[in-house]
Amino acid sequence: MHAYKRVMVTGGAGFLGSFLCEKLLAEGNDVLCVDNYYTGSRSNVLHLLDDPHFEIIRHDVTFPLYVEVDEIYNLACPASPVHYQLDPVQTVKTNVHGAINMLGLAKRTGAKILQTSTSEVYGDPTVHPQPEGYRGSVNPIGPRACYDEGKRCAETLFFDYHRQYGVEIRVARIFNTYGPRMHPNDGRVVSNFIVQALRNEPITIFGNGTQTRSFCYVDDLIDGLMRLMGAPNGVTGPINLGNPGEFQIRELAEMVVEMTGSRSEIVFHPLPVDDPTQRKPDISRAKQDLGWQPAISLREGLEKTIAYFEWALSDAGGKSRPSIPQAAYPHRASSNADVIVPEVVR
Repeated sequence: MHAYKRVMVTGGAGFLGSFLCEKLLAEGNDVLCVDNYYTGSRSNVLHLLDDPHFEIIRHDVTFPLYVEVDEIYNLACPASPVHYQLDPVQTVKTNVHGAINMLGLAKRTGAKILQTSTSEVYGDPTVHPQPEGYRGSVNPIGPRACYDEGKRCAETLFFDYHRQYGVEIRVARIFNTYGPRMHPNDGRVVSNFIVQALRNEPITIFGNGTQTRSFCYVDDLIDGLMRLMGAPNGVTGPINLGNPGEFQIRELAEMVVEMTGSRSEIVFHPLPVDDPTQRKPDISRAKQDLGWQPAISLREGLEKTIAYFEWALSDAGGKSRPSIPQAAYPHRASSNADVIVPEVVR
């Protein structure tokens, strides 16, 4: 019997997945990274390729995968509205078919499996802050539903596989996470603001800027995921993982302008459909069950993230990563002809 763990990370070449692969390797595991490079990038894991305990497979989780593993972290899914709305049908398939395939693998191998769900399951919440017992206020037919409802269905599947087949599951509901390796063009607010500020372009705020978010630095989030996976049997979740510090979007924009020394002005545009007006996690359960709470302040995390984007937008950084996501489904390009993607960088 091997002493190390064989751990698979789907979406392992993405923003969160690449940091998780690093941490798992550092703890002495064999790591199998699975990614189709729709929004992930091989450049995120290039530095791991020489590690004999690291392996990468190009694969789409909507198709079954036959490997032998002890643990599965299921992170595969576009996480920004720009990306998941580009091909909403595929987003639903990734969430639902992907969950079924990974749960089937866990059932066959006896592996423990963790699902990265999202605070988006709470929709535009009427309860604040959001505890895990809150069932959410989600529009099932809106433009964000492919992600929101896809993740909600994945949670249903996880708990049904647990009850019906005894699969050992963990479910984490992740709140806004940021840090190095975010894609410059992913449309999320932290990367938007930093890229625009570094280019001295107008800082684009959708809405009046009073809507709130809670921002968790990537290192804290990865620590939370690994604590949840390592928790005793019976700690299935769902468990909120996020930073309970709550900031207005305008506050974030002003902080980024100040920290970058930017000449950018702040401009306002209409709020997108179903965009939540407030978001803040209740992390009481994470504190109690995992002994976890975030340690990195927003300002400290932004310093590291800004430094990364300064490199990523430089000539050296630009040669190391694509300027736009690599399309994993080129045969569907014509179906996306009428999709309007918000412009983030020029």
